[in-house]
Amino acid sequence: MSRTPTGLAEDADGKDGTLPGDEVLDPSPGHVLDHPARTSLTGPHAHFAERHGRILRYPVDVTPWLALPEDPDARDWAVLAELAGPGAEAPLLGFNGRLPDGWEVTQHIEGVQLVDDGVAGAPDPEALPLGPADVPEMLDLVARTRPGPFLPRTIELGTYLGIRRDGRLVAMAGERLHPPGWTEISAVCTHPDARGEGLATRLIRAVAHGIRERGETPFLHTGAENTSAIRLYESLGFALRRRTRFMTARVPAAAVREEAVGAGR
Repeated sequence: MSRTPTGLAEDADGKDGTLPGDEVLDPSPGHVLDHPARTSLTGPHAHFAERHGRILRYPVDVTPWLALPEDPDARDWAVLAELAGPGAEAPLLGFNGRLPDGWEVTQHIEGVQLVDDGVAGAPDPEALPLGPADVPEMLDLVARTRPGPFLPRTIELGTYLGIRRDGRLVAMAGERLHPPGWTEISAVCTHPDARGEGLATRLIRAVAHGIRERGETPFLHTGAENTSAIRLYESLGFALRRRTRFMTARVPAAAVREEAVGAGR
């Protein structure tokens, strides 16, 4: 994924906690991609799921994705506030609703979800599987290129492939969210010294090939303003399915104590 909540611009219009609604271009009711974190954590990624009341999340060193219920109430917000901590920022990726009083949107970016619509997946002889021993290099490449969150255990979510030049990792891509029947392609990045060689294209096709070999369908997310990435993905055979958002919100300093008291009444 290109451009997720890391380093987002501050949202000037969301101070009251109200944001424009998502636009779903494929209106299939109850589609697993409408809430991909929840359907991943209740499906193929259930072994990662940490359940706190009605909130599901991945371990914090795996990925920041979490899943709120569609209609979070005071108790849900109290649980989330306690998990994040007073004054901390909580990731609300894809959240479509109104924040409680006192919560402040700190980062916000409009995003898009694209799905396989004829991607020419193909294995690549230079794309090598990456494993735990490669994580330090992967973290360094992510720090240089900022494709979005990639944490020490993100590699456990699926297959990651990389291309090396003179032994150095210069490009990678892999799998993240895993709703039933679907797998998200993520962490697509290329070292600045190796750009212009088409490495990202080759890796996306190679990862897509592996997903297809399992009988599943690739999808991905990116920022709506990242037009160069969107053009690349569309040229490879991805099509826009949904507009969404990636945001974080600051927990009020007193939220944990006050919301917990209110939720317990």
